[in-house]
Amino acid sequence: MTYNLNRNIFRILSILVLALFSSTTLFSSEEKSEKFEPGSFIIEHILDSYGWHITTIGEKEIAIPLPVILFDEGKPVAFMSSKFHHGSEAYKGYALGFTENTKNKIIKLGGEYSNYTGEISEELVPCIDTDAKLIDISITKNVCALLISVLLISILFFYVAKQYKARPNKAPKGLQSVMEMLIVFVTDEIVKPSIGEKHYLKYCPYLLTLFFFIFLNNVMGLIPIFPGGANLTGNIAVTAFLAIITFLITTFSSGKSYWAHIINTPGVPWWLKFPLPIMPIVELVGVFTKPFVLMIRLFANISGGHIIVIGFISLIFIFGEMAPAIGYGVSIVSIFFYIFMGLLELIVAFVQAFVFTLLSAMYIGMARENHQEHKIDNKSISTAYDLTDNQ
Repeated sequence: MTYNLNRNIFRILSILVLALFSSTTLFSSEEKSEKFEPGSFIIEHILDSYGWHITTIGEKEIAIPLPVILFDEGKPVAFMSSKFHHGSEAYKGYALGFTENTKNKIIKLGGEYSNYTGEISEELVPCIDTDAKLIDISITKNVCALLISVLLISILFFYVAKQYKARPNKAPKGLQSVMEMLIVFVTDEIVKPSIGEKHYLKYCPYLLTLFFFIFLNNVMGLIPIFPGGANLTGNIAVTAFLAIITFLITTFSSGKSYWAHIINTPGVPWWLKFPLPIMPIVELVGVFTKPFVLMIRLFANISGGHIIVIGFISLIFIFGEMAPAIGYGVSIVSIFFYIFMGLLELIVAFVQAFVFTLLSAMYIGMARENHQEHKIDNKSISTAYDLTDNQ
């Protein structure tokens, strides 16, 4: 069994190496007029897009088109992103941004080109309608990845719930046992210690959803083929939304004791509170910096990992441009570094989901904490000790 496992691993590594070799060969066989730009290559894979790029064979790009949905001054406009031909053509007066100020967004052409369909050229730059009021609600790559992850999480939990109903009072098996292990881990090691046994069940649905959503999308981002490869949790808008939800739940769960400790922090000298309220200002700023830290930590770690991994792949093309033989040699080193970083990123995928969920639970727990109850409990304990001593 061990021999078969090692043989299968060797086959997978061989396929990956051959794939990288073929990529280098294809690249080196192209015309030298277009130089490989690693910066553009990395940014292209990190940022969102209006189509799901699969691969490039020679000069032909293979991608899954996605719906483009716009509201142009209240008028709905819808078509597939394939009409743009990867940004080289305009469609009915709409085009992908082809200037420095309009990259990665849809623009509208004005004047005589308001209904233009054809190739993009420098002559169209003065025709860009900068006053156009476009509301873009297109299904981009990240939106599509979001819908896929929500669907997978729903299928996963409904399947596990069905297994519990079909096999009541029996030990879990297969996927059910893995999910139970993760659910118990999040509940017992994160939620319950952070929020307390009295209130933790109320917040379990949100925190469990948060953990599995981040973890699943972190893992899917490491898969280079569809439906993986999207940098969803490395998108600042997604991490900002998750942080805002945590901030809102924390704020609406807070009590008088929470705000009293912010405005009038106990144990702090009076001259740090009056006449200049230094500590209250610091504490109040901390209320907003906590979700900001959540947002930046997840975004930076996931995006940074993707950039490093794609950077190793870029080395093949950089050295392949110099000489195909060097590209072959570098590809061996790059593929092993790629595998190493992939395994490291798999650990990071779990750690980041754990940290984001843990900090969210801690913020909620601090907001719910009633310091008056602790004072009463401590007084009761002291009274109990006094009664015991007297007896």
